[in-house]
Parts: sequence; structure tokens; C-alpha cells
Amino acid sequence: MYALIAYDIVDNKRRTKLHAFLKEFGLNTQKSVFECELDHAGLVRIRRYVINNLDPGQDNFRIHGICRRCYQKVAVSGQGFGLTTLDYMVV
Repeated sequence: MYALIAYDIVDNKRRTKLHAFLKEFGLNTQKSVFECELDHAGLVRIRRYVINNLDPGQDNFRIHGICRRCYQKVAVSGQGFGLTTLDYMVV
């Protein structure tokens, strides 16, 4: 599944670690936003990381699932690119 991950993490150390972790799954297309193509195992790993490392009282973390047909309708304006513009997959 395609997913848009957005987060607002209060603590700099937690935010930096989360950012490095999410690089394994997709592209950092904007500040605090990643676009990913995830399988079930990847989704489970991300959810487990969030539960174990973020503070639900202070931090905000969201995963928005996007179907393939809808993802093809995403419009990018200005500088930037998305997963569909790459000729390789991040593994």
C-alpha cells in the first residue's frame, strides 16, 4: 500500500531518530512527511516503533493509507517528487 506518514514530534532527539528510522521505508518529500510503499511487515514495524519510542501525550504521528488509483492522482506543485517518479524502490 502507498502511505503518507506525517508527524509532529516535540523532542529533537525523538524526532531525529524517527526521521532516520523512516528513511528505511520511503522518501522524505517534505519536512516531517514521508511517502512510502509499505507491505504488511513494514507497517507493523513502523507501528511498533511508534508505540515503543514516541510520547502519545506530546507527539503526533499519522499514517494515511492511499490506494494505488488515488496515489496516481496526487498532484505535485513546485519543487519535489514522489515515489512514482523514481525508477527504483527503497528497500
